[in-house]
Amino acid sequence: MRLDHVSYAVSHNELVDTVQRLGQQLGGSFEDGGRHPRFGTRNFILPLEGGVYLEVVAALDHPASDKAPFGQAVRARAEDGGGWLGWVVAVDDITPIEQRVGRESVDGHRVRPDGYDLTWKQLGITELREDPSLPFFIQWTSDAAQHPSMAHPAHVSAVSCELAGDKDRIRAWLGGSVDTPIDGTDVQWVDAEEPGLVAVHFKTASGEIVRID
Repeated sequence: MRLDHVSYAVSHNELVDTVQRLGQQLGGSFEDGGRHPRFGTRNFILPLEGGVYLEVVAALDHPASDKAPFGQAVRARAEDGGGWLGWVVAVDDITPIEQRVGRESVDGHRVRPDGYDLTWKQLGITELREDPSLPFFIQWTSDAAQHPSMAHPAHVSAVSCELAGDKDRIRAWLGGSVDTPIDGTDVQWVDAEEPGLVAVHFKTASGEIVRID
């Protein structure tokens, strides 16, 4: 498994300003990712090096955002002041995780502004809402060449994540090592009042390390 993306949630009114602010900090240009019809959300994405991307997501004023767990999670994080919603782990086959968790994954899709319909399966939003340190899982079902990280990647990389939480619970949830739970990205274990993704460190084109919390 590998890090697929990190998700930053804000209110819909703050979406554009947040995208501009983070883009200036990182020296990269976000792209309009489109809407998630099933979840009642929309996002902007910044493709990063290494097959990873940064997502800024907001809930829409739509019934789906009140019913879908992902929409509920995004709205709740925004109402709590906004910030990191969580980290997302990509797997080639989500079936073993479905069997371990005891329920099926949820189909997701979003239509990009160019008309392409990205599709995937995801699982773990319920657990994320209970414990924000836990990632949720994603299996892309679209053509791999259409992965969000492939859209004009910026010369920016996510080099480490600051994470607060119960290592044993995270290890059990991932079904593997907790010291290096995801390939290619370091985890810095920190103390915080609440569990969750505390901050992400990015390396910019200039070589500067930018910490975003």
